[in-house]
Amino acid sequence: MSFVQNVPCFSILAAMFAAIITSAVKGKAARRISIGISAAIGVATAFLLAFLMGTGESYVYVMGHFPAPWGNELRFGMLEAAMALLFCVIMLLALWGGMEEARGDLEEEKANFYYIMADLMLASNLALVYTNDLFTAYVFVEISTIAACGLILGKFNDLTIAAGVRYMIMSLMGSGLLLLGISFFYDMTGHLLMSNMKESILFLWQTGEYRVPLILTIGLVSVGLAIKSALWPFHSWLPNAYGHATVSSSAMLSSIVSKGYIFLLLKIIYRVTGADIFAGSHVIDILLVFGIIGMILGSLDAVRQKNLRKMIAYSSVAQIGYIFMGMGLGTAAGTGAGIYHIFAHAAAKSLVFVAAFGLIKASAGNPDISGLRGAGFRNKVAGVGFVAGSLSMVGIPGFAGFVSKLMFAEASLEDAAYAIPVLAALAISTVLNAIYFMRVVLILYTPLSEEEKAAGQKEQTMGNPWQFKAAIAGGVALNLFLGICTAPVMGVVQKGLEIFG
Repeated sequence: MSFVQNVPCFSILAAMFAAIITSAVKGKAARRISIGISAAIGVATAFLLAFLMGTGESYVYVMGHFPAPWGNELRFGMLEAAMALLFCVIMLLALWGGMEEARGDLEEEKANFYYIMADLMLASNLALVYTNDLFTAYVFVEISTIAACGLILGKFNDLTIAAGVRYMIMSLMGSGLLLLGISFFYDMTGHLLMSNMKESILFLWQTGEYRVPLILTIGLVSVGLAIKSALWPFHSWLPNAYGHATVSSSAMLSSIVSKGYIFLLLKIIYRVTGADIFAGSHVIDILLVFGIIGMILGSLDAVRQKNLRKMIAYSSVAQIGYIFMGMGLGTAAGTGAGIYHIFAHAAAKSLVFVAAFGLIKASAGNPDISGLRGAGFRNKVAGVGFVAGSLSMVGIPGFAGFVSKLMFAEASLEDAAYAIPVLAALAISTVLNAIYFMRVVLILYTPLSEEEKAAGQKEQTMGNPWQFKAAIAGGVALNLFLGICTAPVMGVVQKGLEIFG
């Protein structure tokens, strides 16, 4: 085994050890450790991805000395490495972009707690990406839940406490359904390793044994992960969690945590049940319907918002609907489009959350959209970042969101029964995206009136720390890369998906 093939195991362990070390240091040192470990794991994962692209194969890493079916395994191919690299990049940009806010809002003696949660969140989501064992996945789902609550409570006030409690209640409901599903899978198959479980489920499906319990179990697991991913109508926890937490927390929750759960569901579809059996259960049709509804209703909710961060949060409900719609098409093209949209949404949403912080700061801390008039002039870096992220969310050519929406449209044409509802939902959602994002962009670049200037508001340009500028530049570059250099990314997604099952 090549040394680079140890990267998945080392990455998870490194992030967990970073959390342990962070607990013993003060806030500034803790922040440096979190940023450093994210960058180090990201670099190592980039080498792993290059290696896997060269071999075109997936590998199984046996933990300890106990082989299947008793031991624990990690499995990784191009898709897993690309997703892990995305998580590291987004975490790095989120920590950089929110560094200024963290210095002001996190209590110095408790700041290291925040970065402990960030390290555990990274470790748990890397484990969800790499693990080949369903119970291990559940353990890290719970670690991710606890870490996410800690990140929401980083800015400790009444609003975040309420948001954290609501998130915990909804998330535990999802975890409970997931655990029930895993227990039923184990009861029917006698295995926890995904590959062994898939063989047993295939046999049961062919013989017709446990057909109803198997369909019920697939439904339990799907609903559990849909709740944790904030698929409509299980999204009630999301707006307050994203809208009141620190900017770093909002960027990580929307771009990493929810995507980790979706990726786990993809693994269950392809590695536990098999895509054909999952489609045969008709649970996939329910995901398609809720995905389409979420695309439209999430966008309508965003249009009605007056608070910028809540508008962005409701936009996430719509974008998660896109991903589930792609998975619900039940084809490789639809799943590939959904995976590409995971990349596009993570890149754009983290960017607009970070940019929103700079724009709100330039507006005397007023988060209302109407109070952002001229903020694009006052904070030019944040304005550029928000415009770039908005163009990607709307789906303008040259940006990441355009590519994934085009892929969704092409995937829907493979089945005439899906073409009309999917294309209609794409069109309606895109128009609504343009309404609420472009409305904000127009306000950002509308000069202050004479009355507003007389009231004391100024059009002076604000300075930004280099970390904020780096986060905005990195986010813009990532969106442009995904929107322009599509061939290599699509190649990784398509080839990775071929060897994913």
